[in-house]
Amino acid sequence: MPDVDQNQAQASLTPAAAEGAVLVEAKDLAIQFGGLRAVDGMSLSLHRGEMLGLIGPNGAGKTTLFNLIAGNLRPTEGRILIGGRDVSAEGADQRIACGVGRTFQIPRPFSEMTVLENVLTGRQDQAGERIWMNFLQGARVAREERQAVGKARALLDFVTLSHLENEPARVLSGGQRKLLELARILMAEPTAILLDEPAAGVNPTLLEVIIERIRRLNADGKSIFLIEHNMEMVARLCSRVVVMAAGRHLTEGTPRDVARDPAVIEAYLGTAA
Repeated sequence: MPDVDQNQAQASLTPAAAEGAVLVEAKDLAIQFGGLRAVDGMSLSLHRGEMLGLIGPNGAGKTTLFNLIAGNLRPTEGRILIGGRDVSAEGADQRIACGVGRTFQIPRPFSEMTVLENVLTGRQDQAGERIWMNFLQGARVAREERQAVGKARALLDFVTLSHLENEPARVLSGGQRKLLELARILMAEPTAILLDEPAAGVNPTLLEVIIERIRRLNADGKSIFLIEHNMEMVARLCSRVVVMAAGRHLTEGTPRDVARDPAVIEAYLGTAA
């Protein structure tokens, strides 16, 4: 990991995060797949307004931990709290309703739907989703649909995809698909966003766009929890980094401190020398 100035890293930490306000908390999480304990007693917290990085060698259990926190998997042991409420038994749809959304390492948009239509699928709890409302409160349904389209277009502008709004999602590059997925998650108005390797497969130009948009979201108060193999990106964005190895919490600290930790070097390289 590249060295990073301590003041630069601390700049990502908002006053709310510095004061210790916890938004998402994992306590002693574990999950068992047959004889494999993929996550083994992991605890961590994401503070309000923070950008937190999660790193570790391949097979460390990072994505499995993300899936647990996002509600795509249920823990064998431990608890997950959002805003102090235990959501361990709830699914991904309930987590997004609590303000926690996630992206995936490999985005899978609805390929034959337009880019705009893909973003609109992220809208939550519209009156028109209930059939009877279309007959009893048609004006309200139409108003909400207009508002949703306006918001989706604003988000496409934010992620620099406005010029493609009427194109099918299948024409997008890998980096553009990641931007599209980010826009779709933002339609749900999350307070915390879990980003699973946003730099993977992205060309350098689009990567700078993604980094700049993540910074803007954080400046607007969004909490960001980031899995990433691109250590330069982690060092540029995150004030605090958690390191996993073999499903367990290895260490945490600033990007500079973590990069110099002998245990981290050993986990990645097999030697502390």
